[in-house]
Amino acid sequence: MTQQPPGVPVPPQRPGRPTFVFQGAGPPGPNEIYEGFRAQRRVLADQLDELEDTRESITSNLMHLSAGSPQRTVLENRLAEVDKGIAAVDGMLAANAGQLAQAAAVPGAVVQPPRPIRQGPPEEVFIVGTIFMAIVLLPLSIALARRIWKRSVTTVTAFPRELADRLSRMENAIEATSVEVERIGEGQRFLTRLLTEREPAKAISSGGSADKSR
Repeated sequence: MTQQPPGVPVPPQRPGRPTFVFQGAGPPGPNEIYEGFRAQRRVLADQLDELEDTRESITSNLMHLSAGSPQRTVLENRLAEVDKGIAAVDGMLAANAGQLAQAAAVPGAVVQPPRPIRQGPPEEVFIVGTIFMAIVLLPLSIALARRIWKRSVTTVTAFPRELADRLSRMENAIEATSVEVERIGEGQRFLTRLLTEREPAKAISSGGSADKSR
């Protein structure tokens, strides 16, 4: 609320509706009164936040003091004053809420902000573009992907004939080598078994000849 300079008569206040005194030439309009109540509400909300912060700080300090400490009494008194201030600000906020609602009911008090001017193409362009992508570009991309996939499968299937013949010859050579290795192994096992069987026979024949010489 703007204070009236000395010497200027103050108009009488109507009951139930606060009167704002402006230094301008004309009386305040409904929108100015409404914005004044909104500004008052913002100031009261800021005061309430400060009081609540103060109360929280005092409560935190009280938790670290003993019961018989003299500082505790001072803080408790301060806490009681802060609680009274919070209650008073709450009452003013409640009154301001009623005044704000009453001021908003006056025609012309609430001014709607102008609709922002859209920059760029209209929304229909994006809608048409999305439909075009879904109907035209999506099937084309699917068909192109299927064509690339089929081409890769065909490329893998078409194996070079020379490489296939070479691999076949290598397979035959490996099989022949494995057969020869198996035969060599069989011969070695046969020789080993034959030598093993001859050694006992030699021992027996040598023992018989020794007995005869004796």
